[in-house]
Formats: sequence, structure tokens, C-alpha cells
Amino acid sequence: MQCFIGGACAGKRDTVAARFPAAVWLRAGEGGALTGWRDRLSPGRPLVITGWVDWLTEALRGEPDDDRLRGGLAAELAAMGEAERQTGGEIVLILPEMGRGIVPMAPEDRRLRDLAGWLAQDAAAQAAAVWYVRHGLVRRLSQVNPVADAR
Repeated sequence: MQCFIGGACAGKRDTVAARFPAAVWLRAGEGGALTGWRDRLSPGRPLVITGWVDWLTEALRGEPDDDRLRGGLAAELAAMGEAERQTGGEIVLILPEMGRGIVPMAPEDRRLRDLAGWLAQDAAAQAAAVWYVRHGLVRRLSQVNPVADAR
């Protein structure tokens, strides 16, 4: 799994499209749930998952417990990592970076930013590579990652 993280209009989509020209693209929440990725994952053709903000917004409406919501997301990310190992496919996540700037006053907006941050942390823990994109510039972030290093 690879993660590309950055703010709105930072160049994430263009970067990923250039690096993975043969990729299959999936918008998170297509059809209302985080599904469909298993059917599209195949060897030799990366699967790019984007559209997390809209999906997270909907998920927050349906689940009042942040810990339960984060746990479900973490489990789904772990399932993605396991599916990659089993199929030989590769998943590329395009994630929003919402932690910079003014903290919103509305509780639901703060929850969205918290959940987006937790998603990024949990995805980074699963990822073999994490890339930060800002102003179209791309930098690889490194970390010791025992989960990804085992692959």
C-alpha cells in the first residue's frame, strides 16, 4: 500500500495519475459504503482509492462513537494490506491532509478533521511508502514500519 497525503488542490491526483498510469480508480463510498475495492484489486494494475472526505462525512453521520468508527477504518485498512499480500495487487490511497489551519468551531467539522487524521495515521502504519504532496511537489516520508516491512 502507498499513501499520498496533502491538502486540497495540492497535486495528489496528478502525481498519482502520472506514477500509476494503468491504475483503476475508485471513489471511497461509491454506492454509500467503503466497498468495491476487493473486486477491483488485481496483480499488475494498481487500485487508487480517493474521495475520502465525502465518505468520512457520511460515516460520521451514521456513527456517534469515534472509537468504533476509527476501529472499523483500521480493520478495513488491515484487510486491504492482507488482500494486497494475497493477490499481489497494490493499493494506492489519496488521503486528505486537514490538520493545518484554523480549528473549526462546529463539533462535526472537528470530528471530520480528527477522523481524517486518524485515517492517515492508520494508513501510514500499513503503508510501504507514504508521500506528502504540496504545491505539486512530492516528498517521501519515511518511518520504521514493521507491518509493511514484513512484505
